[in-house]
Amino acid sequence: MEKKGNLLYAAIYLLTVIIIGVLGFYLIEGYPFIDALYMTVITTSTVGFREVYPLSDTGKLFTIFLIFASIGVLAWFVSNFTQSLFQRQMRFFIPGYYKKLKFKKMENHVIVCGYGRNGSQVVKELQAYGEKVVVIDQNHDLVLSHMGESIRIVEGDATEDSTLVKADIATAKALITTLPNDADNLFVVITARALNPKMNIISRASNESSEKKLRMAGVDSVVMPEQVGGSHMATLIAQPDVVEFMEHLNIHGSSPVQLTQIECAELPPELTNKPIKDLSFRKITGANIIGYKTAQGEYILNPSPDTKLFSHTKLFVLGTEEQIKILKDYLSGRIKFNGDPAEKKT
Repeated sequence: MEKKGNLLYAAIYLLTVIIIGVLGFYLIEGYPFIDALYMTVITTSTVGFREVYPLSDTGKLFTIFLIFASIGVLAWFVSNFTQSLFQRQMRFFIPGYYKKLKFKKMENHVIVCGYGRNGSQVVKELQAYGEKVVVIDQNHDLVLSHMGESIRIVEGDATEDSTLVKADIATAKALITTLPNDADNLFVVITARALNPKMNIISRASNESSEKKLRMAGVDSVVMPEQVGGSHMATLIAQPDVVEFMEHLNIHGSSPVQLTQIECAELPPELTNKPIKDLSFRKITGANIIGYKTAQGEYILNPSPDTKLFSHTKLFVLGTEEQIKILKDYLSGRIKFNGDPAEKKT
């Protein structure tokens, strides 16, 4: 703001000097406007050309005054203008440079191909989850508009190997392609699967025929927005209370109640191979286990109390943020309960 103020003051002062000079030559020497402006410019800029017409003594004294009044003002203005222009360019390049360094070795991130209506919503949701995101899009204006922000955008064609390599696909954990053309999504999937066989790939599709081809190409999950939207609208008519109830379950953390998944990577020995009823999850943490995923990938909704817990399984939990945190600490062994669940030691 200070630099902008200096530039404004310099411009006002220079303009004032020019106006005074034009009026002085016009009133004192009777110069036409163009000649008066010309004399003012060559005087203030110290170019040193000869005067248009011979000056009277009064005109010479006015010229001397104009020279002293304008000494340094033009240099001041040019200096501030150049500095402002330079700083603006630096604000454009430096954030991009540091952002490039920041994301130089990205790992365990999600690549989103396409930043249209679907892609932008995907990015918004992923950022709400705290995920690291890299966007691939061919829109040059999009890249410029997000320069310096937390989101990283790679400009290029997502169907090309080089573009995916720039997005660090080798170390990415997932890829989501939301391009409007199913053929383009198919090419992205084929290329991505070849570059990173282990990553999770999700693709948008317009019809069932494309869904089959995408799955054959190696997609883990296919989403058809029209089908999802139609199903949601139908449910709003048939079972509106169910939809409203589900909307009260927040997975971003802004609602008191959250629905989240907890991965049991390495369970403590005292929790391994024990039925859920013996672990007293509800009594200890207050959270409810509403789903279970076995190490083999089988989903169990509303698991029975006799369901046993093993490492490398997942629990789907409903509870408050504090309840879920306690449950995570309990499952990781950071908190141990001795007898009374109200008493815990870390």
